[in-house]
Amino acid sequence: MSGEDTTVLHLLRHGEVHNPEGVLYGRMPGFHLSEIGCQMAERVAKTLAARDVTHLVCSPLERAQETARPTAEAFGLDIVTDGRVIEAGNVFEGQPFGVGDGALRKPSAWKSLYNPFRPSWGEPYKDIVVRMCAAMHDAREAAIGHEALIVSHQLPVWTMRSFVEGRRLAHDPRRRQCSLASLTTFSYVGDRVVSVAYSEPAADLVPTRASKKFTAGA
Repeated sequence: MSGEDTTVLHLLRHGEVHNPEGVLYGRMPGFHLSEIGCQMAERVAKTLAARDVTHLVCSPLERAQETARPTAEAFGLDIVTDGRVIEAGNVFEGQPFGVGDGALRKPSAWKSLYNPFRPSWGEPYKDIVVRMCAAMHDAREAAIGHEALIVSHQLPVWTMRSFVEGRRLAHDPRRRQCSLASLTTFSYVGDRVVSVAYSEPAADLVPTRASKKFTAGA
């Protein structure tokens, strides 16, 4: 095929997770979609039904695999599990991390909060960019002239969008535009990104801000 083929690559954040304790689950196993999260995954599959998705890549974590499944079934695609699109590592995994719970005020946490630009509490932003770029390159190559879907997590998706759009990678997590089951879509001509779009197919299913727990990079 020509190097000027148009290819579309969607980064999908997983749906809502069952997390009654409000912990930051990060890369921990055993966290599955909630009932609403399953509805979100079905909604995304219906939204993509008219698209030309020929390749599907997914983080190895359960919540991402479960989000990918309805789309894989709808298109008759195998799910290609790729550890490069996994959630970012975080030293606060397993700890309650809700709004107002005072987690960041505890002296034991301070040693991990000294550098917000790297960040010091988890995987460096630059490392996320490197692994996500590699995974996106391979997915685009596998779907040249068509569309690919990568099911990932909030922080990797937002970090890649910030990188492509030329923003600084350090940021306030509360300002990420990457809602549950949202699609961040990169359109390529050849290997060059020509546009970035964002959509929320399951916006009406997302819990209200007042009822949500803040999790850094869910």
